[in-house]
Amino acid sequence: MSRGGRPTALVVGAGPGGLASALLLQHSGVDVTIVEKGDAVGGRTRIIEKDGYKFDRGPTFFHYPEVIEEIFQAIGRDAHEELGLIPLDPSYRLVYGAGGSIDATSNLEEMTERVRELAGESNAQGFKRYVKENRYKLAVSKACLQTPWNSFTNVFSKRALKVSIVLKPWSNVARDLSRLFDDERVRLAMSFQTKYLGMSPFHAPSLFTILAYLEYEHGIFHAKGGLGSITVRMAEIAEQMGVNIRLNSTVDELVFNGRKVTGVRIGKEVLSADKVVLNADFAHAMTTLVPNKMRKKWTNEKLAKKSYSCSTFMLYLGVDKIYDLPHHQIYASKEYEKNLKEITEHKISWEDPSAYVQNACVTDPSMAPEGHSTVYVLVPVPNTHDSIIWDEIKDDYRELILDQIANLGYDDIRNHIVSETMMTPDDWGESDIYRGAVFNLAHGLNQMLWRRPQNRFDEFDNVYLVGGGTHPGSGLPTIFESARISSKLLLADLGIKPDWNGIDTWFPNQRHPIKSYRSSPV
Repeated sequence: MSRGGRPTALVVGAGPGGLASALLLQHSGVDVTIVEKGDAVGGRTRIIEKDGYKFDRGPTFFHYPEVIEEIFQAIGRDAHEELGLIPLDPSYRLVYGAGGSIDATSNLEEMTERVRELAGESNAQGFKRYVKENRYKLAVSKACLQTPWNSFTNVFSKRALKVSIVLKPWSNVARDLSRLFDDERVRLAMSFQTKYLGMSPFHAPSLFTILAYLEYEHGIFHAKGGLGSITVRMAEIAEQMGVNIRLNSTVDELVFNGRKVTGVRIGKEVLSADKVVLNADFAHAMTTLVPNKMRKKWTNEKLAKKSYSCSTFMLYLGVDKIYDLPHHQIYASKEYEKNLKEITEHKISWEDPSAYVQNACVTDPSMAPEGHSTVYVLVPVPNTHDSIIWDEIKDDYRELILDQIANLGYDDIRNHIVSETMMTPDDWGESDIYRGAVFNLAHGLNQMLWRRPQNRFDEFDNVYLVGGGTHPGSGLPTIFESARISSKLLLADLGIKPDWNGIDTWFPNQRHPIKSYRSSPV
């Protein structure tokens, strides 16, 4: 129902996708209310504080800022000024269990030289070809990632036929890179980024060779105060624009009139709106907010058969020491492929697990008390499974991981831990994440494009999806893109043609469904 001539929208969830949607919709003449079950905004992109230490709960760096830059431009703001993004160089240090290390940089000439030093001339030339190929791959695939897919017939569109030349659906990331690099360590430097999707490079479609390219071409950024400060600032701007943000508001169910969603129920209160944007873990939302009998395509039984990403084992460590080590480090197991295979087979890697460590205070001392540091440790592990009882193994696994990060220079860390929080896949599962799969539905070709839950949800009317569970997928840049796609569809359905300050409000090579627009309400 409208207020003062303006249509209304409810956004369920104040994660980055929900906040981005709220900014775009409010700016475009829609009265937006966000309902968030937590006591703070951000979802997994938020700051957790303990004993004077600040940690990012989930994502720890920002890459490919183009999408958020354009979203902020659309609402008349500058993303870099508002969000305090700090470029990092080196982007990260990759330490190989097989021997050697490499400091990644977005200086492409310097990166070529570092590849040459690590693995010789042929791999250096391979890196040059890699950059050239993936620059082109991104250019031709961008339209596919920035537009909705609602049917198999979309594969016959001009955009799809064009991108198929470089998509190579018959190949995977690891196989595609083997053309360019004969040193496994260099291949790993260009492929471990598939873990951002919760997938192995031996299974991820070859399209995702662009992930590493985005880092090398555009760099990696830290946000002062932690990445969670981004969502805090987005929420502040949203409220300045008139968005109503309700925290500690757990949605119990979607409210239906037939197949049309008219709002949400929070306890005894029903909130109604013209449109509903769902920013939540998709499978969890479906299985908890919508009766199974009302779903056909995404029933509980069908969701249970889908493939899901890996999970993570986390240590958030407050230490009474400053480590003169890179902001980001990755330890890659000597038997990296075996390590990844164990994860996909729901086995815990005990021999030589890979691990990621963030040492944020080397860049941003505000994250810890003076003279102290925050050390964030992430280990890819299987999502929840009956064969793994984390309560029985988590303490032993902690000891193993503390031993592992000695490979990254943290050999004395046990002597300096003064604050500690552990997270297992079971804990993620209890945080409304289906199977603890922190990167949502897996990103195989059988669960991408039209085979992924659609941005304009096709099971019910008036519902739009944002987040990693819809197109184009998981990871902050793509989550922001999902918000932009869904906002365009929602506004078109309302008959609104917004002014986004030079940013396109519809999709390239697609006819707009509405011939005439009403003016955006002010």
